[in-house]
Amino acid sequence: MRFVIIAISIVFLVLGFQKAEAQKFGYVDSKFILSKMPEYKEAQQEIESLSAAWQNEIQGMRKEIESMYSELKAEEVLLTKELKEERLAVIEKKEQEVKEYQKKVFGFDGLFFLKKKELIKPVQDKVFEAVEVVGKKERLQIVFDKAGELIMIYTDPIHDYTDLVLEELGLIDDNDLNKN
Repeated sequence: MRFVIIAISIVFLVLGFQKAEAQKFGYVDSKFILSKMPEYKEAQQEIESLSAAWQNEIQGMRKEIESMYSELKAEEVLLTKELKEERLAVIEKKEQEVKEYQKKVFGFDGLFFLKKKELIKPVQDKVFEAVEVVGKKERLQIVFDKAGELIMIYTDPIHDYTDLVLEELGLIDDNDLNKN
């Protein structure tokens, strides 16, 4: 009985190793692919433009607060204690509004994050769909993204399918593939 269990275990191990050898892996560089896509570059430019506009708006609000502090400092000797405290309360309220607005724009799930997601996600989806098509064509079981958190110590270029994904997206043609 013990011999049968050992024999069955060996058979499963051998079959498991054969199956493991039959698996085909590949990788792509999504950062490189995205850099070649005009729609990604346009989305990045729009995001940078929006970010700069929001930052300028917040900077303007802060300058207004600094101006209010300067005015208070200049008039401080002429104000009663109550008036000074009242003006300080207005300035502090304005500071709080700026902090809340900054959080609303640049905070977690803020307007900036949502806009970035809205503009970038369709482009990323397009890349992932192309990766899936290439993976199926090349009969790959797993495709890694070397631009992500995955650490690759060595990669054989024979397993790099980045160019095929670029071809699938229509960003390069067969002639460009043959040059590499």
